[in-house]
Amino acid sequence: MADDLAERIRHAIGEDPNVGEIRMFGGTCFTLNGNMLVGTLKDGALLARVGDEQEPAALAMPGAKRMDFTGREMKGFIMVDAVELDDTALGQWIAMASRFVGPMPPKKKR
Repeated sequence: MADDLAERIRHAIGEDPNVGEIRMFGGTCFTLNGNMLVGTLKDGALLARVGDEQEPAALAMPGAKRMDFTGREMKGFIMVDAVELDDTALGQWIAMASRFVGPMPPKKKR
């Protein structure tokens, strides 16, 4: 499930040279200029980094909830149920994450 979603994300993002991939959270994390953009989770859900300002709008979208891996919620990170991720919704989540992550300074490589 996570691999299928990762392939759909690759297709949606296209050949952007500023996008990278890292194995993370049991899935694939996509980065923009080294900063986390979106990722896949084992169950096929999406993890999107939308930031604090966009979070209320993000939480109002179908299947969205704040990320909670350790019993502590993380503001600005949204998990989206796989059943709510048709191609249109996936594109909207990637666009929302891009609006937040795009202006961030590039992360320096270690």
